[in-house]
Amino acid sequence: MELSKNTILITGGTSGFGFEFASRLLQLGNRVIITGRNEQKLEETKKILPGIHTIKSDVSKVEDISCLYKEVTEKFPELNMLINNAGEMRKIALYEDHDLYDITREIEINLMGPIRMVQEFLPHLKKQQTAAILNVTSGIALGAFPIAPVYSASKSGLRSFTQCLRVQVKSTGIKVFELIAPGSTTPLNEKFRNGGEVDTKMLVSPEKIVDEAIKGMINNTYEIFPGSAKIMRILSRLAPKFMLSQATKMGEKAMSGK
Repeated sequence: MELSKNTILITGGTSGFGFEFASRLLQLGNRVIITGRNEQKLEETKKILPGIHTIKSDVSKVEDISCLYKEVTEKFPELNMLINNAGEMRKIALYEDHDLYDITREIEINLMGPIRMVQEFLPHLKKQQTAAILNVTSGIALGAFPIAPVYSASKSGLRSFTQCLRVQVKSTGIKVFELIAPGSTTPLNEKFRNGGEVDTKMLVSPEKIVDEAIKGMINNTYEIFPGSAKIMRILSRLAPKFMLSQATKMGEKAMSGK
């Protein structure tokens, strides 16, 4: 796929993978629009990346997605690429009491958000000569991470949705990519690094992951497995029980219920 002269919308573009995608895609000669929930972070990102366009929007809110669609398609009718990157990951001990609305927050952001974004923007993308969707999932989509159960469910669900979407839009010419990201030194993993559940030596920089993602998209590699995600892919097929046991050890103290 040609990764220049596109008009690209990235959710969650103020940090982590979203910021790196925005920076790299700008350098490649694309028009880039990013969203985020924090106005201050959007302004700070605009100062760092002067060519960026920013819109305050929350993917967990249906009304925000509807407003985002209207604003983007009116201001940027050439929009031909959507990167669903916004995400949240939390430690959750299921044996504790939780508010029934809050417990599903990661589902709203990580799964329902991308599904709704695709549903809203798909008719517009179908009109473009070339178009693409990239959904950012996780190596955790290949095997559960018990200390983050709702995040695990959301990314597994998004991976399945992405595979189904790819099949259903094949005749439209829209390319559907998935970035199965390994653990990275992004703000998403900060609480897990500080808590000791994740070995910092195993984390990959977002720059390297996004670099592999861009190379994969250029080469029309629809499922992109950077770094240790390749190993997780193999283990998920050959040794799923071992993979789960290793993931369980990372959060045993936090999940002990003591």
